[in-house]
Amino acid sequence: MTVHQREDLSIDQNLALHTAAARLRDEFSQYYGPETIERFLHSSYDQFATGSTIPNFLPLLAERFARQRLTALARVEGRHDDGKPVALFLCTHNAGRSQMALGFFQHLAGDNAVAWSGGTEPGIAINAAAVAAMTERGIDISGEYPKPWTDEIVRAADVVITMGCGDACPIFPGTRYENWDLDDPHGLEVADVRPIRDEIERRVRRLLGELAVPLEHV
Repeated sequence: MTVHQREDLSIDQNLALHTAAARLRDEFSQYYGPETIERFLHSSYDQFATGSTIPNFLPLLAERFARQRLTALARVEGRHDDGKPVALFLCTHNAGRSQMALGFFQHLAGDNAVAWSGGTEPGIAINAAAVAAMTERGIDISGEYPKPWTDEIVRAADVVITMGCGDACPIFPGTRYENWDLDDPHGLEVADVRPIRDEIERRVRRLLGELAVPLEHV
């Protein structure tokens, strides 16, 4: 099966989505049919298409987000369970606090746990000061991107950490929630982001301890 051609996209973008769909089918064919995989890919594309200023990068973003969503759905539906705890970090724009938390979690936990992030109102790009502050700690988050949350991603998480999104953050019964009251790094210089970064690291380390996740880096 091939991905249908979208009239609203260029030939190159359609080709990129076709290639992305093929990769996703290779990964998820044991769980889902090609129609479901294509639907997730195209809906993921549409999530970014309205606000992104980099259309040539959209198929790759869509593929990465669709992969995350399909992984989450497989967990929710009991089709896949590797036993690893899953943490989801949510803030408003998914550009600063939640991305730094994701960076620390992935760096410290390695392959021993899974972490995702999202925003209630995703921005266009990662906060440059947050990227610089994390680089000082040897962690590169420049390859990340603001993205929304979806129902399957929230439901697949063992713990959802919220940071300033208030009532806009999704609530599902039976999911553990924890709110981290942290300053928003938006518009701040690197020097002012460092204390926020360091507090996030302390909280991530505590969370990993609570989840009994072995640390890859001390």
